[in-house]
This record gives sequence, structure tokens and C-alpha cells, in this order.
Amino acid sequence: MSDGQTVADALRAAATRLGATSPTPRLDAELLMAQALGVSRSQMLLQRMGEGAPAGIDDLLDRRAAHEPVAYILGHQEFYGREFRVTRDTLIPRSDSEAVVEAALEAGTGPGRVLDMGTGTGALLLTLLAERGGEGVGIDRSAAAIAVAAENAAAIGLSQQVRLLTADWTMPGWNEGLGQFGLVLCNPPYVEADAELDPDVRDFEPASALFAGPAGLDDYRVIIPQLVQLLLPGGVAVLEIGATQDAAVSALARESGFAVTLRRDLAGRPRALVLR
Repeated sequence: MSDGQTVADALRAAATRLGATSPTPRLDAELLMAQALGVSRSQMLLQRMGEGAPAGIDDLLDRRAAHEPVAYILGHQEFYGREFRVTRDTLIPRSDSEAVVEAALEAGTGPGRVLDMGTGTGALLLTLLAERGGEGVGIDRSAAAIAVAAENAAAIGLSQQVRLLTADWTMPGWNEGLGQFGLVLCNPPYVEADAELDPDVRDFEPASALFAGPAGLDDYRVIIPQLVQLLLPGGVAVLEIGATQDAAVSALARESGFAVTLRRDLAGRPRALVLR
């Protein structure tokens, strides 16, 4: 930024620059500027627009212009009204996944034991426990992701209600000693191996949490048969799916004896399957 530029001037220039790499250039510019100023976005917009632009904004804009997601630059992402720490060891929680939480809350299993398979930041599990109570177990094959989930549990005040474990559902005996659950949540890898992804996702988010074979179904084939042993009688599983996978994953679920209900996200796309 040139010397003497105000925050308002710098925001206009930043939004123009980010227009080439972001679908939300003005919002991104505002979030990064607020970070550089060390204030909230609303504080900046209400109180700081006329002051000089901070020196640190250039580095943040360079990172976003190179397609690094804003959530990784800021180190956090909002999900279901709460802020979650994110790192490049975790997927960024997306608003689409709030459909999984809504479906789980509506399933009405009540406070009880919840298992979250592939917990990442812990966003699904911690949101559900914060909304309805109970106790939970979160597993992830990434020890680094489990460390992030533990930070988020502590920040929300749920450390005593969750047990976070490094475990891989493709390995024999991964669930030994875990018992059964009234509710199982899972947002597994479900992207097709040859899918064309935006650079923001492809170059920054962990591939192990994204890709699941040629049709994106490999992990569902492993997970769904195991749900029979993981669920208590009358228990419910809620699985996130890709927007074109409802028929294929529903068929896998029915083969394992489940009744299936589809839940759509706010954009009307298939997003979650409720298995009973």
C-alpha cells in the first residue's frame, strides 16, 4: 500500500486486486484489513476507515492473491455461530456442513453419546454438544487435526465432555473399547480422485481429507457397514455427502439395512443422509 492511504482507500484497491482470485473480493479485503488492524470487522467499518492503512496488510493480501484461503490466513473460521481455530492440517468448516448439524438435532436422539468420525477441527461434534449437551468421542487419522480439535474444545468449554483420539477407520480394531453411540456423525473424504477443484482447495486443504477414490465413494464403503456395530438400538447416523452422491450412498446404506432420509443444504443441494 502506498504511504498516506487510508483504510478506506486501501480496501478499494485490495478488493480490485483480489477480484482476479476470489469470488468475494471485498469481504476478503475487509477481513484481512481488520486482522492487520487487530480489530473486528465491524469495529473497522464503524471506527477506523479514515485512519492510515496498516503496513501488515500487504503480506496478507499477497497470500490471498496466491489463493490461500482467508480462514487459513486468519487462523479461524465461523461455523454455526461459533469461531473455530483452523490450520492446514484441517479442512475449513463450511456452511454447507451446517445441514449435518441441523439433521442431527432434528433426529431427536437427545443428549447421549456421540461419535464424530473424521472430526478435523471438531466443528460438527463440538457444535452438536454445545447445542444439546451429552458426551462425545471424536476420531481423526491426523494427530495434528486432533490437536486442533482439542484447542477448539477447550475454547468452547467442552474439554470435559469430549474424548479426542487418533484413529483410522480403515484399520482393524480402530474402535476397540469405544462402545456404542446413539448418534454417529461423519463428514468423510468424498471428492472424486480426478475432480477439478479450485486452487484455494486443491493447493491448500489436506488431500487426505478430500479424496476418496475414482467415484469419491471409497470411505462410505468402509464406514457404512461398520455403523451397524457402532450404533445403539434406535441410533442414528448422519453422513455428509457430495451434491451428486445421494443415490449411490443411499444404495450402500440400504444394502447394510438402513432406512435413509435425505437432507438438503441452504442452496437446495443434497448434503446429508440420515441413516436409521
